[in-house]
Amino acid sequence: MKPLFYIIHSETTENWKSRNQEALEALFGASGGRYPKTAQGSVTLRAAEFAGDSGVPFAAYIHPSNPASGPYGGMSFVIFPVNGAPCLVAMVVGTQGLSPDEAILGRPGHARKVRAICAWLNKEFGGGKQVAWAKHDPARVDLDMPGELKRRWSSYHKVCERYGKVIYAALAPTGNREATERAAAALLDLMFGERGHAPLVQHEGHAEQLRTAWFRHLMTAVTREEVIRLLRKRRYVILQGPPGVGKTLMAGKILEEEYGHCGRSIQFHPNTTYENFIGGLAPVQGDHSLGFRFAPTPGFLMEAAAAALADPSRNYLLHIDEINRADLAKILGEAIYLLEPEPGYERRIDLPYDFGEPFHRTLFLPRNLHVLGTMNTADRSIALVDVAVRRRFAFVSLWPSMEVVEKHGCATSKEAFRRMLSIFVEHGSDEALPLVPGHSYFLAQEESEAKSLLQTALAPLLREYLAQGYVAGFAEDIRSYLQWVESL
Repeated sequence: MKPLFYIIHSETTENWKSRNQEALEALFGASGGRYPKTAQGSVTLRAAEFAGDSGVPFAAYIHPSNPASGPYGGMSFVIFPVNGAPCLVAMVVGTQGLSPDEAILGRPGHARKVRAICAWLNKEFGGGKQVAWAKHDPARVDLDMPGELKRRWSSYHKVCERYGKVIYAALAPTGNREATERAAAALLDLMFGERGHAPLVQHEGHAEQLRTAWFRHLMTAVTREEVIRLLRKRRYVILQGPPGVGKTLMAGKILEEEYGHCGRSIQFHPNTTYENFIGGLAPVQGDHSLGFRFAPTPGFLMEAAAAALADPSRNYLLHIDEINRADLAKILGEAIYLLEPEPGYERRIDLPYDFGEPFHRTLFLPRNLHVLGTMNTADRSIALVDVAVRRRFAFVSLWPSMEVVEKHGCATSKEAFRRMLSIFVEHGSDEALPLVPGHSYFLAQEESEAKSLLQTALAPLLREYLAQGYVAGFAEDIRSYLQWVESL
């Protein structure tokens, strides 16, 4: 791929077409190419040269079904040379439309992977600046590149003005040639992969290394240490994710090991009320023969605040499991005012009753009180967390981990996990992706145990998804997967 990388950074269009033809041919064959010779038939070169200001030159790898000249259609890998800067590297929809790649460009997985590649490039090589950009939906050729991005990428102004609506991913190379090489390789691997061609055996390791790097930005891995740091800084955190990713387990381990059991775990449900959580009147045993009477009784939050206040030298953790199974806005009431990690002053609210020591009729939350909620993103039958509540909590997403399955799962578990992950990544909408079952469904170490776990735990969950219409856009893929699970 070196001829291509040299062209990108050469800043000249001399012998533009012949040089790009040589670079394209160098991509194929075992003698030095990255892809098999059979992949060569899946692309052809369109290299447009223009003198002066008569047009925007480019070199594009396009589908071979396109005509030899004129507008082309479908997915393409394109480099745009400019004066005084490296070529802009881009993924482009031909101005003739999506065909013949409409199935690829319209699939959620393609857009998702391109966005992940650009996120990886910005994080790894941006140094605080945006060096890569991706459109949310490649098929939306009616949407232009953001104006602010065009202004920042002023070297490529002419390119962006001419092709901004059909560019759906772009890299503005810096002086870091390693970044350019890795970006171009990742985008080409994706394009050829979409057309059914994998890199040659000698390049499989490098290709997998790149894929692993950008895939982390598709399903970001979050460590326990990161959650702990966030709790120390923000105080109020919610772990969200699909079933089986270990949200409750992580919260329990944090309470046990980081807080030394200084705290408690509670669980919300649809019948949880303000009186349960903040405090209110509740029946208590009366004196002698008087039976029950109603008296002000602290709720979970008030009790946690009192416990934290009793020992300011230690942080106290209130873990709320299934925090979205109740209407959080109603449960918090005016106490939402207290949930500010850095309020700038001590916030207090008046209470309707005297709850005794230490708050009486005024509630405040000591700074050593931390709240960690866990939320199942697959549970759509319950209350949504509204914007006012979301603003007061830091949200962290937990995703299924291939690394965990590779370490603890048997062969059947690993295959089942890869298949399931591929279905959701490739076909799931943005609303459906957070439903992907977690790795706990795939951790059996024995083959017989794996089959039982898949058939008795995973399969019922997927059938429920089907029944509820959560995976309507790719229901047949799920049904086919279930048929495979049942055949084990």
